[in-house]
Amino acid sequence: MQQMADVVQGMASLLARLMIAVVFASAVVNKVTQFSSTAAYMASEGVPNPKFALFGAIGLLLLGCLSLILGAWTRIGALFLFVFLAAATFYFHDFWRFTDPGQQQLQTIQFMKNLAIGGGLLSLAAFGGGPWSVDGWIAIKQEEAESTPKTRATAKT
Repeated sequence: MQQMADVVQGMASLLARLMIAVVFASAVVNKVTQFSSTAAYMASEGVPNPKFALFGAIGLLLLGCLSLILGAWTRIGALFLFVFLAAATFYFHDFWRFTDPGQQQLQTIQFMKNLAIGGGLLSLAAFGGGPWSVDGWIAIKQEEAESTPKTRATAKT
């Protein structure tokens, strides 16, 4: 029974990491292919030093996506993506600033969507990538190494 639970947990954690990574990977493609227009839009939204910020955003997104996909340094990668998401949400989905009800509703929905994704990222940061990840594989190898009896070198006389 435990073996089945481990398989389900491994599959679920892998699927969760991949689903979240897809969201951010598509953002990387968009930001790289539309760099100038994205930087201009960022400037119009009040992002300080938009080209520099965009390079930083792309870096956070790339490192975070790779980390989640591989499950390597998952907690750090999830935090990178969380930092990106928090900044993007603050600058681009500031629903409290809109007076038009339609725009306010749209930005509220986007804000809440990002809130949910942020919760998933914080969950990954708290609990790691799961058993089907590089992090999980390393943890298994460490447990095996710690449980293996150490052999003492015999002193020659």
